[in-house]
Amino acid sequence: MSGAWLPLAVILSSALPGLAIFFLGEERHGARTALNLLGAAGKVVLLGLALRSAWLGEALETRLPFLPGADFVLRADAPALLFGALSGVLWLLTTVYAIAYLEGSPHRSRFFGFFSLCVSASMGVALAGNLVTFLVFYELLTLTTWPLVVHRGTPKAMEGGRVYLAYTLGGSALLLGGVAWLHAVAGPVEFVARGALAAVEGHDAALRAIFLLMAAGIGVKAALVPLHGWLPRAMVAPAPVSALLHAVAVVKAGAFGMVRLVYDVFGLERGQALGVLLPLAVVAAVTIVWGSFRALFQDDLKKRLAYSTVSQVSYIILGTAILGPLSTVGGLVHLVHQGLMKITLFFCAGNLAETLGVHAVSEMKGAGQRMPLTMAAFTVGALGMMGLPPLAGFVSKWYLGVGALEAGQGWVVLVLAASTLLNAAYFLPILRAAWFEPPPAAWPHEERFKHETSLGLLIPPLVTALLVILAGLFAGSDWSPLAWAKLIVSREYAD
Repeated sequence: MSGAWLPLAVILSSALPGLAIFFLGEERHGARTALNLLGAAGKVVLLGLALRSAWLGEALETRLPFLPGADFVLRADAPALLFGALSGVLWLLTTVYAIAYLEGSPHRSRFFGFFSLCVSASMGVALAGNLVTFLVFYELLTLTTWPLVVHRGTPKAMEGGRVYLAYTLGGSALLLGGVAWLHAVAGPVEFVARGALAAVEGHDAALRAIFLLMAAGIGVKAALVPLHGWLPRAMVAPAPVSALLHAVAVVKAGAFGMVRLVYDVFGLERGQALGVLLPLAVVAAVTIVWGSFRALFQDDLKKRLAYSTVSQVSYIILGTAILGPLSTVGGLVHLVHQGLMKITLFFCAGNLAETLGVHAVSEMKGAGQRMPLTMAAFTVGALGMMGLPPLAGFVSKWYLGVGALEAGQGWVVLVLAASTLLNAAYFLPILRAAWFEPPPAAWPHEERFKHETSLGLLIPPLVTALLVILAGLFAGSDWSPLAWAKLIVSREYAD
């Protein structure tokens, strides 16, 4: 395959099977499973080829005519593949999990069709080479995720879907306004290392307003305070959807969009000169602390994890907004590390709900005795979120903290410390109850499985928990997420 078409092939590898799945009858379980797994595995292979090319410094770009003065551009550069590789690997595991989770459920062809299109849109956000292409896939991500949020069709699910659309479409309008205004000021904007606007002189007031519009639009999906209200409400979705929302798709696409906005559109130097980076860092810091604080008071397990996501994703944005290579590395690598840890936690939450009917923190007593492997994976994810060495979360927090000190932003260390203490405050009671308190006489509903749970539900969280451990233990290796983040900084953002 020509390298120029490889980025497009990565997107089509899930989009085409997804479209085919829509036309399968509900009884075509084997065909649907085959298409799902074929698309997911094929995407991982294609991403592997793209990673190899990017590591060798080869440019992979698909460019097609689109709008007057603005091409449709897909580019497999190093930042794109950091997000893209995470999405591809976790989509494969989530596909295995979703097949087992939805066994016997109605409307599976509809679910898996939109499921595949959702990941295709996420991959398009990752590989977009200019603002127009980014905007197209950013909107597609909203439209393909909504049917997954409301999949169950209950009044609660429909209400969660309405809130989700209200927030995300409002954010889309802000982003569209910012992109159109920037196009009028600077012309078509390609994603360029050190910022496409570095050579644009003047227009400072307009550029500040444009940054505000675009940051607010992207900040909705990134769940920045006060734009985060949709995320806890969207937890009515099935567990595989929650996993996608938090680790691969919507929230992570927002965080990655902020990385593109700061580094590849405005650039650190222009952003610093305009005075827009410090306010962004402050908003991220407030979000980190507020999300952790709100998580303390959630008895619903998925909502507690949702507010944890509100906090943890802003680590990425905080690292992006602090001037310094080490903080940049910390923010970028947390994009991967947070995804691995959070998807582990949501997989485990889904297992507890499906097997024992456990949905609340107050129902977790003795869960570790009944489901030891699931709770072992949950424990790894929780301790990683707290930043316990040598897990992946510790690596992220270390680089963020050291990078902040290097940049003369000591207040960031206080934010990280406060967040870590709050992380411990809302995760440790769960672990204590699950491992050290006696189980109830009966679980909330009759156990579905004689053993722990089905292999399709158990294997994915065990794999992702192992990746959390390996990403921390081997952070110094040449093939770790940390090494890739350092490669991005050295190539794209170094002075």
